[in-house]
Amino acid sequence: MHQRMHTKEKPYICDACGKGFSQRGALSTHYRIHTGEKPFSCYVCNKDFSQKSALNVHLRTHTNEKCFSCDVCHKEFSWKSNLTVHLRTHTNEKLYSCDVCHKDFSHKSQLNVHYVTHTNEKPYSCDACGKGYSQRGDLNRHYQTHTNEKPFSCDVCGKNYFRKSNLKVHYRIHTNEKPYSCDVCGKRYSQRGDLNRHYQTHINEKPFPCEVCGKKYSRKYNLKAHLRFHANEKSLEDNASLYGHLHT
Repeated sequence: MHQRMHTKEKPYICDACGKGFSQRGALSTHYRIHTGEKPFSCYVCNKDFSQKSALNVHLRTHTNEKCFSCDVCHKEFSWKSNLTVHLRTHTNEKLYSCDVCHKDFSHKSQLNVHYVTHTNEKPYSCDACGKGYSQRGDLNRHYQTHTNEKPFSCDVCGKNYFRKSNLKVHYRIHTNEKPYSCDVCGKRYSQRGDLNRHYQTHINEKPFPCEVCGKKYSRKYNLKAHLRFHANEKSLEDNASLYGHLHT
């Protein structure tokens, strides 16, 4: 099996697209692209993935582990792809070009935002007056013109707001709804911003230790994501042990 890596022999062929593979396991993994099967699930947010490697990369969003460092400014990133994109800020490389006006951009997202200037698409709409904007930043600046206008009124206390979303958050004061919960101490908040500020009180506390390696975390979901790495390591060790047993 190992020799096929050198001979480039690929006897396992996908009957859906014709792509060849040197190992049966690689073909099985590839086939999930066609079936849509995603057997690897994130323990933290339940997002599913077709490959274990993709799950491992995703878990870094929960543990905040940043494995890739920029050699120029030492900024760290969770994904190699993000580091690759970041390096263009130092090289001034611009890979994405507008096919309408030929303006170049370093990031695909910048090109996508720019395209709207040609299509006149305005997906961001003011919920106070209905005026549309092509970019969210322009809408936010427009909202300042409504600072003295507050068309959305609370029917409980009469307080007025210029954005419907602000009124919706305000209603929680009357309903005592607190959907945001601290996973360290259990304290609940009606607004996400209040919860984020509360987390600062726990910034030096790390009450959730890993029973495997002793590493400590300030939040339970970070520990949960970290434990997944140990589970994967154990699985790899078991597979290696089984492989060695079968070939001795």
